[in-house]
Formats: sequence, structure tokens, C-alpha cells
Amino acid sequence: MIILPILFFITSILYSSVGFGGGSTYLALLLIWDIPYFILPVIALGCNIIVVSGNSFNYIRAGHLNLKLLVPYLIGSIPMAFFGGTLEIEKNFFEIILFIVLFTSGVLLLFNFGSYDDNKLKLNKINNIFSLVIGGSIGFVSGIVGIGGGIFLSPILFLLKAGIPKHIVATSSLFILINSISGISGQLTKTNVLINILEYWYLLLIVFIGGQIGNFLNLKVLPTRFLALITSCLVIFVAIRMGLKII
Repeated sequence: MIILPILFFITSILYSSVGFGGGSTYLALLLIWDIPYFILPVIALGCNIIVVSGNSFNYIRAGHLNLKLLVPYLIGSIPMAFFGGTLEIEKNFFEIILFIVLFTSGVLLLFNFGSYDDNKLKLNKINNIFSLVIGGSIGFVSGIVGIGGGIFLSPILFLLKAGIPKHIVATSSLFILINSISGISGQLTKTNVLINILEYWYLLLIVFIGGQIGNFLNLKVLPTRFLALITSCLVIFVAIRMGLKII
């Protein structure tokens, strides 16, 4: 069982280095290790919250928070993440959705990793209704599966040229944090979830340490585009590994 915490540790370092929590990859790893299916989203969302809390604090302290960019997506996502979290779905369907989420987000991140250090983007003004729809759609899927949704939101914001890289990364971190809290609230309405996750407390500690290291790498050591490239490769690899398991 020592391999699983090591993989959680590596995942938390890589994801936090680009402002993400790692929820989608935690879920895939938990499925591969045959952890009881019904508690997977709560573990993944709990890890998300721990990892991105530090990121969010550092981004806000550094002055990268742009509320005008963040709020419309949150308004759409919060109720839908909660609603999605309350839904019961079959394991096979869950695995298929997670595979699609992983593979799609990995490809999106791969195609957009070069934008992370590009501060000369010509920005577009995004309609608030469109932002609400995007936020709600991501929130719904995130709540069902048990992810924060930032790994979708960030590439979309880069594609739309909705903000400068620092603002997009900060927006994604806060989106993941608040979305994960809403999603886990919905998940906890299901019976026997909370009691059964207590034996996996060590995973929460592992990702806390990894998240701090990843955030340090982002702020002090390595360029964000390099970290985003490595993270996208990890996501695609895990998606393929999970796809083979489904087959």
C-alpha cells in the first residue's frame, strides 16, 4: 500500500505547481487500487481542498485574484456541484465519465501549456451568461465525479483569452477550492461515507506536504509552462492506464 501514498505525493506536487488540486488523478489511482467505490469522491475532494487551500492563499497574497473573472463561474458552479454530488451513479458509468474527464483535460492542458507564461495575450471580454453556463456545466460534472473542475476551467479560460496567466491560475485554484467544498457537501449527504474514509487519513497528510512543495516550485523554482507540460503528460498517462483497466 506504500505505492499509493507515493503516487498521491507526486500527483499533489505536480498539480499544485500549476494551481490544480489533482482530484481527477486521485480518483483514477483509487480506482486502480480498488478502494471502495462509494468513498472515492470524498477522498479526492478532501485532498483537493487541502492542496488548493495553500495555493489560493498564496495567489491572493500575491495579488493575483481577479474577482470579476472568478465570480460568474462560481455562481454557476456552486449549486450544480452540490447537486451533482448528491447523485448516485453506477461504478461502470462512473469509470467511463472519469476516463473521459481525465483524457479530455490532459489533452486540453497539453495544447495550452505554452500559455502559462505568456503575459502578452490579447484579452477578450466574456459574456456573464456564457460564464454561468460554463461554470454550471463544469460544476455538475465535477460534483458527480468528485473533482474540483479547475483542470477544465483553466484550459477553457486560456482558449477564450479571458485573463492573464496569473489571474487564470488564481481563478482556477479558488474555483477548485470552493467547488470542492460544494461537491463534498453533496457527497456527504449519502449514507456511511464519512465513517469509511477515516482509515485513509494519511492520504490527506501526504497531499498537504506535496501541495506545499508544488506551490514552492511554482513560485520560486521552475517555469509554470514546464510544470504544466509535465502535469498534462501525467494526466494523459493515468487516463490511458485507467482506460486499459476499463477495457
